[in-house]
Amino acid sequence: MKQAVLAIFLLLTATLGCAGWWFWHDMQTQLHSPLNLAADIDFTIKPGMSLQAVCKELQRTELMPQAYYLLLEARLRQNARQIKAGEYLIKHGTTPLQLLDQFVAGKVKEYALTLIEGWTVAQVLHEIKNNGHLAQTLNGNERGQLLQALGITEEQNPEGLFFPDTYHFPGNSTDVELLRRARVRMQQILAEEWQQRADGLPYNSPYEALIMASLVEKETGLPEERPLIAGVFVRRLQKRMPLQADPTVIYALGDQFTGDIRKLDMAIDSPYNTYTNSGLPPTPIALAGRDSLHAALHPDGGSALYFVAKGDGAHHFSDTLNEHEKAVARYQRGAGNDE
Repeated sequence: MKQAVLAIFLLLTATLGCAGWWFWHDMQTQLHSPLNLAADIDFTIKPGMSLQAVCKELQRTELMPQAYYLLLEARLRQNARQIKAGEYLIKHGTTPLQLLDQFVAGKVKEYALTLIEGWTVAQVLHEIKNNGHLAQTLNGNERGQLLQALGITEEQNPEGLFFPDTYHFPGNSTDVELLRRARVRMQQILAEEWQQRADGLPYNSPYEALIMASLVEKETGLPEERPLIAGVFVRRLQKRMPLQADPTVIYALGDQFTGDIRKLDMAIDSPYNTYTNSGLPPTPIALAGRDSLHAALHPDGGSALYFVAKGDGAHHFSDTLNEHEKAVARYQRGAGNDE
């Protein structure tokens, strides 16, 4: 009798051992095998959603028929409650263990938006408004509302305050969140460049350097000419000569600009008209990239006071008005200055 009981006990132990081994082996096989995906898919974990609910969804959609293995593994790791809500991109070939790590780390799907050097704030807001992945909280192009939303009190115009770059963001990020990042990025880079500025510059603040950088950005066709153009503008400021920068007139004209600057345009009554007003315009006129910021703070040390477009993206630089007028006649056949 005792032998029979012992035999039954050993049989049961062996059976349970085999079952346990099989369960563990099957669990590890499933966890290390790719999910049932034919292609990359989006998967959303809603706020407050538990891993158990996530696993039920994985099982319902047949991405992982034995999704309870994933729940068990997460509980063994004690990170079942650490998953993050958000929209995830599950790539073809992802294993359940990799997916769990993705959920716990909160590696959500990201979108991108690029702000381009030389854009105005109106162009920035237009691009943001037409981005289908940003939650829209701003109404129209009201600049006062934008300043208030960003908590900017030191400026009256948001023009040029955002750094041109590619910004990555998760779905449902807001327009204000992205703009705030671009604003902080500009502040950081401007501060870095200001700390390393050349001596003797005619700027009273980093903001004035930003204004100059925006002019350089709009005037420059060739990257290597940025310091040359900055040098011309700096020398004109130092000599109290009007900057006579066409992009400032274009900015002042706004929607009235037809594509060509006429003589009467150069007389427009605007603080941005650098033909009729001395010094820098009151604000930047566009987004300035780091190269233009650097050029504004490290201008060329030559003697040129004029430049005119040659028609191929480059400019001809002149020291004297007589030389400049000859260059204008040569390259623009009597057209107005492109200074």
